[in-house]
Amino acid sequence: MFAAYFDQFNVVKLITMQVFVGDWLLIFTNSSMMMVIAVIISWLLSEGKRLIPNRWQFLIESAYINIHSVVQENLGKAGQKFFPFVLCLFIFIAMLNVLGLFPYVFVPTAQIVITLGLSVSIIIAVTLLGVLTFKLKFFSILMPGGVPLVLAPFLVVIETASYLIKAISLGVRLAANISAGHLLFAILSGFAFNMLSSGMIISSLVPMLIMVFITLLEIMVAVIQAYVFCLLTTIYLGDTIALH
Repeated sequence: MFAAYFDQFNVVKLITMQVFVGDWLLIFTNSSMMMVIAVIISWLLSEGKRLIPNRWQFLIESAYINIHSVVQENLGKAGQKFFPFVLCLFIFIAMLNVLGLFPYVFVPTAQIVITLGLSVSIIIAVTLLGVLTFKLKFFSILMPGGVPLVLAPFLVVIETASYLIKAISLGVRLAANISAGHLLFAILSGFAFNMLSSGMIISSLVPMLIMVFITLLEIMVAVIQAYVFCLLTTIYLGDTIALH
């Protein structure tokens, strides 16, 4: 019974095609479908050009203003080149999280493989940009200034481990928060359904009322987790502009 709650996270193959070169298989899954849908919806919503914005255009403009302020505060004028990337990343993750709140919809951001793929790619990109900008001086971030030379080897190991853990924590945080909310909602909805099936109509109102509040909470979590992911990404990109 408990394993059934995890069925919503199963990746299902929708289309499988044989690639002509080699023995590669091109597989289109429900995860791929949701990411394509999220990109299409985001693109359609960003097409608003009204002088007096409607609700959807207002949401996109609000996201634009908030992400722009995040990039401005953490990266300054020199970091404005990263603004399009951070904005697209926020809209993409937020759209996936919100779409996942609909019934029978797969949530790619609840998959640790997807979120780790994003976070590891970001850390690799930050490292490459840092090396291209500062050359070998970039690795000075692994050695805090003003410490005794005796402690230097230990601190380098600790800072290196901390730097690598960024890639893991960034992705795990997003997947854990999204999957935990969906599991809680699935458990409560199953509990309410069992009470209704047993004829406990009055008692079932309590979990149903809780589900309403959890739904509102999950909507906020969906947006906040996308914002936190992009905020941390912006902070990490700061190492490509100025060494700390």
